[in-house]
Amino acid sequence: MTTNFPTTDPITASVIQASLIAAADEMFAVLRKTAMSPIIYEVLDVGTGITDPAGELVSSGAGIPTFVGVLDKAVRRIVEIHGPGGIRPGDCFVTNDPYFGGVTHLNDVVIALPVFAGSHLVAWAASIAHWNDVGGKTPGSMAVDVSEIFQEGLRLPAVRLFEDGAPITSVFDIIAANSRLPDFVQGDLWAQVAAGRKAETRIRQLVETYGFEAWHAALASLFEEGERRGRAGLATLPQGTFHIEERQDDGALWHASITITRDRFTVDLTGNPKQRAAPYNTSRDGAVISAQMIFKALTDPTLFANSGSFRALEVITEPGTIFHATGTAPHGYYFETRIRLADMLWQCMARALPERLPAGSFASICGTVIAGNHPDTARRFTMVEPQMGGWGATSTRDGLDAMYSANHGETFNCPVEICEARYGLDVAFKRLNDGDAGAGLHAGGKGLQTLYRLRAPAVLSAGYSRAKEPVWGLEGGASGGVNGLSVLHPDGRHDRLTFTSGVRLEPGDELLIETANGGGWGRVA
Repeated sequence: MTTNFPTTDPITASVIQASLIAAADEMFAVLRKTAMSPIIYEVLDVGTGITDPAGELVSSGAGIPTFVGVLDKAVRRIVEIHGPGGIRPGDCFVTNDPYFGGVTHLNDVVIALPVFAGSHLVAWAASIAHWNDVGGKTPGSMAVDVSEIFQEGLRLPAVRLFEDGAPITSVFDIIAANSRLPDFVQGDLWAQVAAGRKAETRIRQLVETYGFEAWHAALASLFEEGERRGRAGLATLPQGTFHIEERQDDGALWHASITITRDRFTVDLTGNPKQRAAPYNTSRDGAVISAQMIFKALTDPTLFANSGSFRALEVITEPGTIFHATGTAPHGYYFETRIRLADMLWQCMARALPERLPAGSFASICGTVIAGNHPDTARRFTMVEPQMGGWGATSTRDGLDAMYSANHGETFNCPVEICEARYGLDVAFKRLNDGDAGAGLHAGGKGLQTLYRLRAPAVLSAGYSRAKEPVWGLEGGASGGVNGLSVLHPDGRHDRLTFTSGVRLEPGDELLIETANGGGWGRVA
């Protein structure tokens, strides 16, 4: 190893930092190009990132912001479980369990690879991706009629996937045996491993080129810059305590308060409903990620993000509640709870800062899972499709049409051609809503109407929130309406659904999806 560059050289530090961002982007590109599932290579339901040896986020690639927020927390849990001395060159770990190193549900799988330069652990390369099926009660592993996490699928509690550089075949066999789509989960797994190895090569090159001292100095400088930017943005916010109470579709009342001081942004989530024996819980880490979203939007709404960015943020949760589930509570539809929490915190601050933040968005993943056998090839498939909807208007313009939720970041819809070819469905139309919900001085963005037509028997699972309580407007702007999912039968029957699983669909059935417009901003003069 060489140490030809002074550890305080800002140019060297900048080169290392830029290279780490590039390495995380390379991970993302490898994952996108090598994965087998359209939910990964088309929709980009993934996240990639690099952490320091302790699991502090250093850089991230494209993808879902809340997924990137998973990675540092997952790596820290792996280090906690195995201990620094239990992590060796050639190791690679896998986790999908919210109680053992993850913050999501069992479909979202983290692959974390420790990067060594010589005998020194210098970083981790980690990725997360949605796998189409990890077992459980229903195809797609997203059942609503569950009371414990054991019913939701295969749990991978931060276990080794590789040892001494070689795959642990028994773990691979267990993963394949527990999926209805073994070829796909193995293909997506290897894509994540390849992404980690690409970053590992880049990181080793950096350390070999610049030396350990320059490497560690660059990381420290990066964290300091993240903290400086976060605190600078915090100083622009009004000080005080802001409260919100919001009724959810199931009638539950959620509460939050945000207290802003000169040096602290505190989100208090105590006093919320108890965790449920149903798949609508999230872990404490999931609640922290929701708080990180609003903190980042208010203090430094740029692509720059690392662990230092959130040092001024404090999140208070209460164990045993839906925002800090414990024991064996299920998490299958955690994403609806987390996005609803993020939306509530956004609304809390939008009331205080209406000139800076937009009105409400459709604020649901509207996850739609259709599983069956392709009518032409008989090959088994599982379609996992988040839906697009309207974003809220701002003080200066109308809202954006047909976007994914703000939590989804750089996510794309699956093209109609891919959907029809890979899943054997007919997509009759995909069009903007023609209603006027979300009216105001500036109108909310348009949601979508999509119609899938079944050509063969299939099974449906779905989770739609904001299906009863409408999208909120701001400063007198109108509500953007609600999200909806309906099964239309050839005999004229019409089934309206919100959260459901195991629904049998027959040829000729149609699935109509209607997502809400964004909320309006300001009263019409």
